[in-house]
Amino acid sequence: MSNINEMNVGLRWYVAHTYSGYENKIKSSLERVIENKGLSDLIVDIQIPVEIVIEKKGDVEKEVERKLFPSYVYIKMVMNDETWHAVRNIQGVTGFVGPGSRPTPITEEEVEALGLERTEEEAQVEKRIELSFEEGSEVKVVAGLFEGSTGVVQSISADQSTAVVLVNRGRRSMPVEIEVAQLVRVDA
Repeated sequence: MSNINEMNVGLRWYVAHTYSGYENKIKSSLERVIENKGLSDLIVDIQIPVEIVIEKKGDVEKEVERKLFPSYVYIKMVMNDETWHAVRNIQGVTGFVGPGSRPTPITEEEVEALGLERTEEEAQVEKRIELSFEEGSEVKVVAGLFEGSTGVVQSISADQSTAVVLVNRGRRSMPVEIEVAQLVRVDA
């Protein structure tokens, strides 16, 4: 790829496409290649954007790390023949994002939107709660005043801490606000 050297526009962020699930392996392999070949001045950063999701099932909370863009690794590098080959020859890398075989750097706006240039303090990972149910789901109350009752979720608060459930009480149903930790989805 002799025209890669002609594409050199300095230190920019590029996106490498990978096999699904290989992102972390590719990052560590590339870090070893950088160290072994002395490319630390040409490839300066490698990132895999992630988010922390808190999955709630009843009163059990579990933090799970999820990749924001599975199958992609973000690399801040100077694009030339040597760096192109260093990245492209790592097992699991299928190519760079760009038309044909021409790697295209992402724009400054995209870098900012992805938060790739943030410091560790700025990048305090935002945690998002993921519930095992949504509006319209049938749930069972596992704690509190209505323990043992079932109902249908009418709405979930914006902070996902409570839900309004239409609880079955005898021959009628009544809307009750219940903490999400006291609810589990009833699987049909």
